[in-house]
Parts: sequence; structure tokens; C-alpha cells
Amino acid sequence: MFRTGPRNLITDVAGLTVGNAADARLKSGVTVVLCEEPAVAGVQVLGGAPGTRETDLLEPQNSIATIHAVVLSGGSAFGLDAASGVQAALREKNIGVEVGGFRVPIVPAAILFDLRNGG
Repeated sequence: MFRTGPRNLITDVAGLTVGNAADARLKSGVTVVLCEEPAVAGVQVLGGAPGTRETDLLEPQNSIATIHAVVLSGGSAFGLDAASGVQAALREKNIGVEVGGFRVPIVPAAILFDLRNGG
């Protein structure tokens, strides 16, 4: 039997932290889901002009098995850069996949086209 958490929210899931920032003037925002421990993730990309970053890493045949965060943003293609800030913050905390002496945080991202409404 499937049971939801006490509030039926993603924040009910242990080990996930969710943050959001919005700009009412721009009518846009960004949401970040941080994983306490590396997490398995999957994605299905649909639409005629998808805006994504690092989602191809989630294909089962690729070598990356886990992620450290997910970014969902407005701002159309400009919003993809929000993942760079999350990746930089995680790297400062030494979170990420070990690659030749460096830590590379895996942060897939997707955007919404909201430029027409001011995003």
C-alpha cells in the first residue's frame, strides 16, 4: 500500500531539502532539490524545444549512477545557469563525484519557457 508523508509533499522525503526563490517583478523563479546522499534519478524529456542540462547523464547506459541536486527553473534557456550556482556551492562543500582529484557535483536541470510572461 502506498502511503504519503504527513503533508504529502516532497519535503516529507527524508534526505531531501527543497529551496525556492522567486522574483515577482520577473514573474519567474527557481527551485532546487538537494540530496543529503547521492540519489538515483531518472528523467523523460518531452516537448519540441526542451531546455535541459545534464539530463543525458541519467540514461541507464551512462556511467553516472547518482545525482547531488536537481534544479527546476524559469527564465527559459537563461534559467539553466541556475544549476551552475548550485554546482559551485556543492563543490565548495566537497560534494560530488571524484574525477581525477576533483569533485564534480552532478546537478541535472530543466527550465520552463516563461519569457512571454516576463520571466
